[in-house]
Amino acid sequence: MTADVLPPLTDRDGPLTELVAPYADVLNADLAELDAGSVFSRAKWQAIKDSGILRTPFKEEHGGSGRSFTETMKVLEGLGYHSRDAGVSFSTSTQIVSLATPLEKFGSAGLKARYLPRILSGEAITAHAITEESGGSDAMNITTVAVREDDHYVVDGGKMFITNAPVADLFLLYVRTGKPGPFGLTCLLVERDTPGLEIGEPLDKLGLRTSPLGRLTFDRLRVPVTNRVGAEGGGFLVLDYVMKREILYAFSITLGEMRHRLDTVIRFATERTQFGQPIASYQAVSHKIVEMRIAVETAAKWLADTGAKAERGEDISLDLASTKIVVSEANVKTALDAVQIHGGRGVLTSHGIERDLRNSVAGTIYSGSSEIQRNRMAALLGL
Repeated sequence: MTADVLPPLTDRDGPLTELVAPYADVLNADLAELDAGSVFSRAKWQAIKDSGILRTPFKEEHGGSGRSFTETMKVLEGLGYHSRDAGVSFSTSTQIVSLATPLEKFGSAGLKARYLPRILSGEAITAHAITEESGGSDAMNITTVAVREDDHYVVDGGKMFITNAPVADLFLLYVRTGKPGPFGLTCLLVERDTPGLEIGEPLDKLGLRTSPLGRLTFDRLRVPVTNRVGAEGGGFLVLDYVMKREILYAFSITLGEMRHRLDTVIRFATERTQFGQPIASYQAVSHKIVEMRIAVETAAKWLADTGAKAERGEDISLDLASTKIVVSEANVKTALDAVQIHGGRGVLTSHGIERDLRNSVAGTIYSGSSEIQRNRMAALLGL
């Protein structure tokens, strides 16, 4: 096996994957220290801003780059390939989907004019508050309630596991304005310093440690009705629109990370010698690498096919659940294989191989766990 079995991503997919390549040195600096301290790097966020990646899927009239759904996936795959800081990459995908995506689709002209420029430039960091501590993936039965009082909504309750929350300037809150169910959900845009909004301290976690995670508490938080994104009771439509993109965009980054991991493993296995020959020459190692390659390309095919269907406006309910399961679980498997192939180096924090494994675990949980995805598929199949 030679190092050119799987050429670098940039040799295969052209300029779309190169957007963040000039910023790789900044994005890959001080990884061990920042991960150990759970530090969100403002310098790296500046690199993300400067790259223009945050503008990728949005219309030019709003300051975006006008890229299509599948082109955006390719750009984000390039981010995953070039950036070893998976936390910053995850915060980047959250920035793209959490508020700008639903705001452009469902927001009023006034809200778009006021907020989109700051979001697309990265000046304002964003988060969407969906999950609750007791509810998990059960978005249809959230307990955070918004009651209409004249020209405001008054919100009480709380949210948990909110990516970007500790550093976010703007939030999209998913709240209940009616009976539990798909027509009781409404989305409200809230600024960080609004009275009644309390942002908790960052939560320590296993992986993606440079992407801050936190909780939100609402105590008679007053939000103008004009800050509603979409119709009252239309939150499920917003959520469905966002989640398609959240999964396909975030796991396009994951695909880039897996491609880089595979390239790294191939290079290591051909250079590392044991008992007088490269470890790649041993069948136990070479077969493991072959299985990694199959997993990566299977993930790529699922993403490409589902993304193309989404772009054509086809129903992707089953495909989306399948894609998330395939890619997230392949990520864990290939990360574990990489640790095993690297041996002692694989468990040292200085090499970053074990960090890949820690980062991979969350992918089977966020945006709907593997168990939830299988439940959805079973229901859609009439089981």
